[in-house]
Amino acid sequence: MSFEKAKAHLEKYGLEDRIQLFDVSSATVELAAQAVGVEGARIAKTLSFKVDNGCILILAAGDARIDNKKYKATFHKKASMPSPEEVLEQIGHPVGGVCPFGINEGVPVYLDESLKRFDIVYPAAGTGNSAVKLTIEELYKSAEATGWVDVCKLPEV
Repeated sequence: MSFEKAKAHLEKYGLEDRIQLFDVSSATVELAAQAVGVEGARIAKTLSFKVDNGCILILAAGDARIDNKKYKATFHKKASMPSPEEVLEQIGHPVGGVCPFGINEGVPVYLDESLKRFDIVYPAAGTGNSAVKLTIEELYKSAEATGWVDVCKLPEV
């Protein structure tokens, strides 16, 4: 069901032909990178957080980590992740396949600045064995993003 919702959403933008389905799991950044054949940083992971009136989604580069101070400065509360049951109920996709496509109405989607390093990224498409190849502009538009945020830190090189 989640895959069909994500695919129908991407069809509105003419992007459904970019979806890739795998015979292996892509439920983590590492597994998705192996399945797609790219470096993990190019996987646009979708993170769910609790807010006062439900949940929000933040898409970030696969190598980025939430910076708690930046998160609190931006959203005025401590970062708190929902349970897998809350994710499915409030967002509409299961953990491992959470993406910004075909989500429940009223869930704000933000893109983290960590994604701007890349022309092409690969978010999930509603399942733990899928990805969709998108430019940053296509991701922003098709995710119907509320805006850009800077709430992550990158690994030290």
